[in-house]
Amino acid sequence: MGCIGSSQTKGDGPANAKKLQKPKCWKHTQPITRQQLQQMREEFWDTAPHYGGQKEIWDALQAAAEAELTLAQVIVESAGVIVTSSDMTTCYDERGAKYELPKYVLSEPSNLIENS
Repeated sequence: MGCIGSSQTKGDGPANAKKLQKPKCWKHTQPITRQQLQQMREEFWDTAPHYGGQKEIWDALQAAAEAELTLAQVIVESAGVIVTSSDMTTCYDERGAKYELPKYVLSEPSNLIENS
């Protein structure tokens, strides 16, 4: 049981869960192609576990980053990820390990060049 105004009674999920939002528009230092963006993403996810934290959390974050917002919300909540920025750029696991995600794995830049 909670207070009438508690987040649990409103059905918003855990008190430390933040509702995910799309990242704000951003611009890469120079125009890049979709293929270059995909390569940057693959390199990040291949090396992410070496930054520390648990591989399972990195896998959950990757799945969330590649999913629609509602599914991403379910993924991070199920994995016990604590999202401190609604765009998922900064997250923590239940043990306090920090996970930082670059915007390029979360959304596309405004200066993306379509492959020809």
